[in-house]
Amino acid sequence: MMVQVAWWLFMLNHALLFRRLRQFATETPSWATAIRYYTKPDERFDLTLVARRVYNLPNEWPVIMASAGLQSVDEPLNEQLLVLPTLAQLQTLKRELGVI
Repeated sequence: MMVQVAWWLFMLNHALLFRRLRQFATETPSWATAIRYYTKPDERFDLTLVARRVYNLPNEWPVIMASAGLQSVDEPLNEQLLVLPTLAQLQTLKRELGVI
């Protein structure tokens, strides 16, 4: 039972993080602090490549997925401007939601 509750909280926190990242991407004003990154053709099916280029951390690919509004890792990433949190903003957001 305890393991089920812990798993449920883990999934809930990650779902909230995904939602907050998408909200950040769509609602951050142009004058606000953020990373603005134009995706490239070679990143279409490799979100880790974007994460590596932006954060130098390929394991942050879910940030790219959420910010791009993708529903699945199998969905292609179209060439577009992504509005991403800085690494400091991302870490703060993760701490607030209990993800790290």
